[in-house]
Amino acid sequence: MADQYDLIVLGSGPGGYVAAIRASQLGLKTAIVERENLGGICLNWGCIPTKALLRTSEIYHYMTHAKAYGLSAGQPGFDLPAIVDRSRKVAGQLSGGVKGLMKKHKITVYDGDGVLTAATKLKVTGKDGKTTELNAKNIIVATGARARDLPFAKADGNRIWTYRHAMTPKEMPTELLVIGSGAIGVEFASFYSDMGAKVTIVEMLDRILPVEDEEVSAFAHKAFTKQGMTIHVGAGVEKLEAGGKGVRATIKTKDGKSETQEFSHAIVAIGIVPNSENIGLEALGVKQTRGHIDTDPVGRTNVAGLWAIGDVTGPPWLAHKAMHEAVITAEAIAGQNPHPLDKNNIPGCTYSRPQIASVGYTEAKAKEAGYKVKVGKFPFVGNGKAIALGEAEGFIKTIFDEATGELLGAHMIGAEVTELIQGYAIGRTLETTEAELMETTFPHPTLSEMLHESVLTAYGRPLHI
Repeated sequence: MADQYDLIVLGSGPGGYVAAIRASQLGLKTAIVERENLGGICLNWGCIPTKALLRTSEIYHYMTHAKAYGLSAGQPGFDLPAIVDRSRKVAGQLSGGVKGLMKKHKITVYDGDGVLTAATKLKVTGKDGKTTELNAKNIIVATGARARDLPFAKADGNRIWTYRHAMTPKEMPTELLVIGSGAIGVEFASFYSDMGAKVTIVEMLDRILPVEDEEVSAFAHKAFTKQGMTIHVGAGVEKLEAGGKGVRATIKTKDGKSETQEFSHAIVAIGIVPNSENIGLEALGVKQTRGHIDTDPVGRTNVAGLWAIGDVTGPPWLAHKAMHEAVITAEAIAGQNPHPLDKNNIPGCTYSRPQIASVGYTEAKAKEAGYKVKVGKFPFVGNGKAIALGEAEGFIKTIFDEATGELLGAHMIGAEVTELIQGYAIGRTLETTEAELMETTFPHPTLSEMLHESVLTAYGRPLHI
C-alpha cells in the first residue's frame, strides 16, 4: 500500500522546504523528497556558503587596508582549507536547521530520487536502490536548476569550474577567467580578486550585470577595474582548453579580434538549466517553455493536482522568489485565496564589493513602459555614516512616475545596499508614493538616510548635496 499524503514536495530547496512548512501549518499531511541535502542548492551550494566566502574576503580586504583605519596588523595571510571548511560548516549548520524544522512540523522526509508516475503519484528510489511508492492529493515540483556548461568545454572541477567547484577550491587561483557577469560570476570574481587572484571577466553583452540599471552597471565596471580586474564586454570565449597547469582561452573581443590567453583556472557562470528532465513531466503532458514548467500565478500546472515553484518555473532565479511562491502555492492548495506574486516587486542582490541591489523598473524599462519619470540619485560621499565607515563609493537611485508619484524602481551600489533595498521593496508593496517616503523619519547617522535623500533629490529637495 503506497503512503498517502495531502501534499508531497519534490525538492527541499528554499521553495520546497518552505512550501512543506506552510502546508503543514495549514493542516495538510505533508512529505518532502530530496535526493541530496535538505536546503537544496541555496543552503548547501549557493546563497549561504558563497556569503560565508565573501565575508572572509571582505575581512581580508579590511586587513590588507588596516592602515586606512589607523591600524596595523602585520602581514595578513590566509589558510584556504580553513576558509572552505568554515563555509561548509555554515552550510551544514543551516541544512541541519532545515532538518529540525521538518521534524518540528511533522513533515516526513524521503531521501532519494523522485519520479512522477502520475499527477498524484511519486516513486522514490533511495541510494540503496530500494523504491517507495507515494500518493498525494497534490504534488509540488520544486527541483530547482543547475549551472549551464559551455557546450565546447565541460567543467572538470580541476581547471574549469562551475559555482560548486569554485566554492571548494583545492588551490587558490593566480589568474582567474570568469565567463559571465551575472550575480554569480561577479560574486566569485569579487571573492577571488580580494583574495589576491588576477581576475578577467568576459561578458557577451555590452555591459556587465546586464539586468541592472545602466548607471549601476557602469559604476560597477569602473569599481572592479579600479580594483585590478580586467573586463571584456561584447566579447565571448571561442575556445577553452584545460591542461595540467592551467587553462588556455581564446577570447573574441568587442573589436572582433581573437586573443589567446593563459589562466590558472576558469569559472563558467553563463546561466542555469532547470532540473525538469527525468522526473516524469513529459509522460504526463506537463507544459514547459525551454525546460521551465509553465504555471499560473499561484503555481498550478496544466495537469490537475500538479504544481511547480522556484527556479524550475523560470526567472528570476532567486531563493526569495521561490520562498514567496512556496507560501502562495501551499495556501492555494489548502483552499485559501492568496495574492499572486508581483515579480516586479522582487528585489535582486549581488554580494560583491561593492554590493549591488535593485527592485522594480530600471530607468530605461520605466521609459519603455511609457512612464514620464522623475529620477533622484544620491552619492555615498554625501552620507556621514558612509564616510565614517570608509565606504564612500556608491550611490542610490530612485525612479518615480511623474504623474502619480509612484515609486517605480530603486537601484543602488555600495556598502551594505543588500540590506538597504528592502526599504524600497516594502514601499513598492505598499504602493508608497514620494510623499510618504519624504515624510518618513530616518535615523541618523545611518546609511539608510540615503534612501530619504535620493527621494528628495528626485523632487529637487536634497539636503546634503
